Amino acid sequence: MPRTTPDQPPYARIAGELRRRIEVGELAPGDRVPSTRAITQRWGVAMATATKALAALRHEGLVRAVPGVGTVVADAAPRPRAGSAAAGAAAADDPAVRARIVRAAVALADVEGTAGLTMRRIAAELGMPTMSLYRHVAGKEELVALMVDAAFAGEPLPAQPPEGWRARLELSAALQWRLYRAHPWLAGALHLGRPLLAPHGMRHIEWALAALDGLGLDADTRMHAAVALFGYVRGQAVDLEPEVRAERASGITGEQWMAARQGRMDAVLASGALPHFAAAAPAAELSPGSLYAFGLAALLDGIAARIARSDDS
Repeated sequence: MPRTTPDQPPYARIAGELRRRIEVGELAPGDRVPSTRAITQRWGVAMATATKALAALRHEGLVRAVPGVGTVVADAAPRPRAGSAAAGAAAADDPAVRARIVRAAVALADVEGTAGLTMRRIAAELGMPTMSLYRHVAGKEELVALMVDAAFAGEPLPAQPPEGWRARLELSAALQWRLYRAHPWLAGALHLGRPLLAPHGMRHIEWALAALDGLGLDADTRMHAAVALFGYVRGQAVDLEPEVRAERASGITGEQWMAARQGRMDAVLASGALPHFAAAAPAAELSPGSLYAFGLAALLDGIAARIARSDDS
């Protein structure tokens, strides 16, 4: 039984022991904490005292009630008590440790995607208590933002841009495309409607805006062009992760999957219901790379046309 001190009421001593177990990672997010009945049996207290101990932890945000399950450790980072050892450790955040956490998370996501990425899994990879990660990263949302920024930092734009606005935008797009292929999870982690704070990714917008400056386009048009380019490359890459997952799960490549269904496709085309599709399909050699290149050229041609119209006005 845990050692008690006479200056604390029983419920506070029990809450303190459970809090310590959460802070050091013995109880990880999602783990069940002892029930009121288990507390009464282990600490020899009344049910009301056990209930008050769990209520104190809920008030601190350390645990939450799950219907049909019981009380579990909360997913959010714990809020250490002021003056406690955990609070001091949280204040002494170590950027080097945060960088290790982010590198481990990126490595896991590159192999398995972000769906199964959890603080507990990363902690296991690093040999650290799960709750210690929260001293450096507030939670999964912040972790993904750091992962995105780290990925873009790994493929930096050159200090000296090439000549001409089009060559500059093509280079930015090519670097982004290479990044998405190296990190198939990356495109799905980005949302233009709710953008992540990823300064290294934002540099591609800055690069595009600089490339289009002085060409007669107003600020609104330049911003739309820069974000549209970023969104286009990201949109073309969104299918990369599902394809990687499907190939790993089935052991069948996309080309093999299509070849296995060629007979059914031939039957559809031979029906005469899709005459233009049937006429064009044999001559087309579609791939993620060819679709990316075609769409990029069309987008840049559209920007060139706007620049030309601004010169005529």
